[in-house]
Amino acid sequence: MSAGMPEPATGRIAQMRQAYTITKRSDRNIGLILLLWFLLVGGVMAVGNLLLFGADWLGILLAVVLGILSGTLAVLIVFGRRAERAAYNQVEGQPGAAASALQMLRRGWVVKPVVGFTKNQDIVHRVVGRPGVILVGEGNPNRVKSLLASERRKHTRILGDDIPVHEIVVGREEGQIPLPKLNRHVQKMKKNLKPAAQTEVVNKLKALDAMRPAAPMPRGPVPTSMKGARKMMRG
Repeated sequence: MSAGMPEPATGRIAQMRQAYTITKRSDRNIGLILLLWFLLVGGVMAVGNLLLFGADWLGILLAVVLGILSGTLAVLIVFGRRAERAAYNQVEGQPGAAASALQMLRRGWVVKPVVGFTKNQDIVHRVVGRPGVILVGEGNPNRVKSLLASERRKHTRILGDDIPVHEIVVGREEGQIPLPKLNRHVQKMKKNLKPAAQTEVVNKLKALDAMRPAAPMPRGPVPTSMKGARKMMRG
């Protein structure tokens, strides 16, 4: 963990509190926004319930309960999205940010951080999924392209030409994928492999990885902030 960054929180409440603190650094009005969403959604649902079931004591009780539940749900959804966006903004451009984002991909994806690197902290990570092998580079665009080309050749020698090997550069320039859109972009890629073939690819790549020198994963705040935000998204 880099100096000055909070230690990972343990426990649901602690994670929510830490995610809120991180979000508020770049989203100063987050508290007011969440309150407005709670009042708006909760109020609409409560009024709708009263109109539907009447204003007797049972209708009022149901309206209050429904209003609180729906308002809380709205707050969790809005907060999760804004927290995730704030987390991405905080770490974008830092070495290792792409790997930490990729590691939040759900089941069915095998992520290998830092399969290639330079002394200037240009890094290539690897994702194996239904689209095939996806090499994700971050760092200086010119150096990363050369690094990606080198990694592509290594992977093709092991896997052959029948397994698709894709290249992605993370960044904000033309032809690059911004960090906040990286996972969505990967998940939308065309599916080329069946699950059995995907497993075979992973096994073949173990031989390639065994020949590599150990590469230290850059440390930073990404796992704490981004995973906390994603947990808020999942509810």
